[in-house]
This record gives sequence, C-alpha cells and structure tokens, in this order.
Amino acid sequence: MVIMAEIKNNEGTLLNVMALPPKEFKTGSRGYYANGKMEIEGKRYQVQIQLVEIGSKSQKESSK
Repeated sequence: MVIMAEIKNNEGTLLNVMALPPKEFKTGSRGYYANGKMEIEGKRYQVQIQLVEIGSKSQKESSK
C-alpha cells in the first residue's frame, strides 16, 4: 500500500501531492516515508513526510 499526502494552503488550494511508500527505518520501526522539493510563491522548499507505526519496532531491537 502507498499513502498519498496532499499539501494544501489554508484556503484549501492544492500545492503538492506526495506518494509515501512503505519503509523499514534503520531503528527497526516500520512506516511510510517520502521526501522531495516543492515551490510556494516562487520559493523552493525541501519536504519530508514520515509516518511511524507506534510499537512496530521488534522487541529484540527495543531492548538494546
């Protein structure tokens, strides 16, 4: 499954759409992650979106 994230301004205008594929983080946790660049009013921004499943780190990893 891929999560789709929409970035909108306070007026509801769509500024960007990002796809967040599943990711297993170096910590052992699982979730979804994306990064990229976008432009808002002529200025460029770097964007990172991270969703981490709470409790997804294995017990063996978390006991270190």
